[in-house]
Amino acid sequence: MEILKTENLVKTYGEGDNAFNAVDGITMSIEKGEFVAIVGQSGSGKSTLMHLLGGVDKPTSGRILIDGNEINTMNADKLAIFRRRQIGIVYQFYNLIPILTAEENVTLPIELDGRKVEPEKLDEIMTLLGINDRRKNLPNQLSGGQQQRVSIARAIINNPAILLADEPTGNLDTKATDDIVSLLKMTNKTLGQTIIMITHNLEIAKEADRIIRISDGKIAEEV
Repeated sequence: MEILKTENLVKTYGEGDNAFNAVDGITMSIEKGEFVAIVGQSGSGKSTLMHLLGGVDKPTSGRILIDGNEINTMNADKLAIFRRRQIGIVYQFYNLIPILTAEENVTLPIELDGRKVEPEKLDEIMTLLGINDRRKNLPNQLSGGQQQRVSIARAIINNPAILLADEPTGNLDTKATDDIVSLLKMTNKTLGQTIIMITHNLEIAKEADRIIRISDGKIAEEV
């Protein structure tokens, strides 16, 4: 079952002679439950593509469909609700709120949506990611690897259609990197979570089901 599709996706910056396409006509399809790595050199367009898929930026032209919903045509309010419910994002630098505990950071998307936290669901995710004993810790009381685990828990608490991981190991040492990649794979296999991971590390990319290489804003290779 197709969970994400882009059709001739273009993002142009600048005007006239200074215009360039950071994303240049990308058409791709990702199946529900896939773990896909997107790789490319700096300036290849992979980060811009991630921003478009996450609804953080709007394409100049083309379409983005997530679980059948065309997000590029949504107004700001509708897109904000859709992103909160259907798109989980894991950042390189965690983006945790420093005055909230680990548990409060995880449950924040649900509370912003005006819903109640399901204790059983919270217990399952915190235990799965190995942070159940860190619930009451503030981010500055956690290691980098533990903070990234909290970030992943926050991203999947809503059972999103897709999880976008933007260089999720870029700020971690080797051991923490291995742990986070293993956790992403476990999340993919255990929960059936669809994951799209941006990375410059080819060894990490090889852990995915499929690798899409971006060059000059275009898909250069799929393996």
